[in-house]
Amino acid sequence: MSTPVHKLFDLSGRTALVTGGSRGLGLQIAEALGEAGAKILLTSRKAADLEEAAAALQAKGIDTRWVAADASQPAEIAKVVDEALQRLGHIDILVNNAGATWGAPAEDYPLEAWDKVMNLNIRSIFLMSQAVGKRSMIPRRHGRIINIASVAGLAGSGSGIEFIAYGTSKGAVVNFTRTLAGEWGEHGITVNALAPGFFPSKMTKGVLETHGADTLAAHAPLRRLGDDDDLKGAALLFASPAGKHITGQILAVDGGVSAVISGG
Repeated sequence: MSTPVHKLFDLSGRTALVTGGSRGLGLQIAEALGEAGAKILLTSRKAADLEEAAAALQAKGIDTRWVAADASQPAEIAKVVDEALQRLGHIDILVNNAGATWGAPAEDYPLEAWDKVMNLNIRSIFLMSQAVGKRSMIPRRHGRIINIASVAGLAGSGSGIEFIAYGTSKGAVVNFTRTLAGEWGEHGITVNALAPGFFPSKMTKGVLETHGADTLAAHAPLRRLGDDDDLKGAALLFASPAGKHITGQILAVDGGVSAVISGG
């Protein structure tokens, strides 16, 4: 007999570590996993933001803890994994959401900015996945890794969009996801990625102010931007038993932008 559908999306007894989880897309995903029954550990750089986010989730009845750390630093990643294992016992779900961007023309792009974006957007995902996989998921032969890529990693951008490091790093996230899925499938670990389109957030505030919500929405076939609900279902699919036979996949949640991107 098949499993009832409500049990396929039940995360009761599961644990989740969410990087960049104090706001925006990370917090939205943490909320979804917590509402499905998972215990949550949030991490990001600023303790005050984490405390506020954890309180908001706890007010919804979600078992939430937090630890402040800089995910671009290997020693800090080790600290986060130590704390997660101590507080949660093991890590069933890892959401690699922490990220950064920096805008400048490619010909003038500062090396310091390039390294900052690359270190957080792809190097930290490798290091966090490696640590969690080695210390929790591989020994238990179970795990769900969800990487946050972007539609910017699915195709190049045109003139006037000056995010060379961001797009490059997200393209790396896409192939990292596929490659790790192939390598760790034998351990019972699925590795997938969400590729959001434009969602209003602190990171995208400058673009939103420059171009306007209506102009940005006009590029999507659905003629809308992402909102506070649009990643929740997709994240839950990848994290739950419902997604146990899905790995190495990149799911664009973008209002249809990637469907028409090659056609202008």
